[in-house]
Amino acid sequence: MVKKKSIWPYLLVAPAVLIILCVVFVPVVNAMIMSFQSYDLRRPKDIGFIGLANYIEAFGDGKFHAAFWGTIVWVAAGVGFQFLVGFALALLLNESFRGRGVVRAVSMVPWVTPGVLIGLMWRWIYDGNMGVLNDLLLKLHLIDEKIPFLAQDGTAFPSVIITIIWQGIPFFALMLLAALQGVSSDMYEAASIDGAVGWQKLFYITIPSIKNTIFVTGLLRIIWVANSVDVIFNMTEGRFGTMTMSVYVYQKGNALDLGYASAMALIMALMLLIVAIPYLKMNFSREE
Repeated sequence: MVKKKSIWPYLLVAPAVLIILCVVFVPVVNAMIMSFQSYDLRRPKDIGFIGLANYIEAFGDGKFHAAFWGTIVWVAAGVGFQFLVGFALALLLNESFRGRGVVRAVSMVPWVTPGVLIGLMWRWIYDGNMGVLNDLLLKLHLIDEKIPFLAQDGTAFPSVIITIIWQGIPFFALMLLAALQGVSSDMYEAASIDGAVGWQKLFYITIPSIKNTIFVTGLLRIIWVANSVDVIFNMTEGRFGTMTMSVYVYQKGNALDLGYASAMALIMALMLLIVAIPYLKMNFSREE
């Protein structure tokens, strides 16, 4: 006798599936359609199909090229230093010391702070007239005059990169700390008996034991930082050499040129999909 399947599981997940379709699938399809159109809301009468014109324009757009390389630097420097400092913090928090709970709680503050607020806060810190950083450097006699950190090409991009590093350190610290607590202490004891020193334990036990967590957290953070708009836009609005692809897409969309913005967004999505392929392969291989 064939067992009759119940429809209830499908009914229970139907609302979630419907929401995902409305919030994710429909906007993506709409963006794909608009990317092949001249879709400028300032000229609604001119809206129409133009084929690959938006994509051709993007690849010939010097500002888009600058935004592409800016994104590479933004992601590489931002995520790289987030990981290094976050990993060091995770190793520290994994040790037993007095006040560890307080340090863990305080270290999470940057991660739970909204990106818009972070941008505004650090813009004030870097302010060329009333900024705390300038005041501190002057009092320490490290500079002779105030520096407009966010208003010149040489310092603007490093300044916003430092901000995104500060924001993302707790994410790596929290995720890697959870992974570190799953590493058996027996391996460290055995290594100590065999005469292994600290750096050998780190490279031959710690890192191999949490390599999957490092890979997944790094990949997720790459995607999040690449898509980040709030921090840069609230600090520099993409000026003084701080333009990234996500900020440029936002600017074009804010200027109501939705067709061109959609084309650039899809190019960016394809780039991030290529980055995400190893993660997807790893997940599928686990399921098999």
